[in-house]
Amino acid sequence: MIKSYGDKKLSKTGSHRASMFRNMMTSLVMNEKLVTTNAKAKELRRFFDTLINDAKKNNYSRVRSGINGKEAFEKLTKVLAQRFKERNSGYTSLINVGYRKGDNTLLTMIKLVD
Repeated sequence: MIKSYGDKKLSKTGSHRASMFRNMMTSLVMNEKLVTTNAKAKELRRFFDTLINDAKKNNYSRVRSGINGKEAFEKLTKVLAQRFKERNSGYTSLINVGYRKGDNTLLTMIKLVD
């Protein structure tokens, strides 16, 4: 029986996938919403929840390695960690916004809950 342990590959190499999610998490922190494909949004949600939990626990080395940029780090540790201080999980919500014109892929908006 084949079991799928770990995360989805999304037809990308490991380094490309890691940098793509790092850039997507930085954009999500700065803009508080992001439109991407459904598969990427579902994977991004997993990584972003652990990033918020690390920021809440003051584990700054893992937070720094998870995002790009000093402004995003400051906003994540000072603003978002305080906003989600009382919340245990479920920091993001996924909203389907339609289909992409070129290849008819389902697009999903991932945004932070209030």
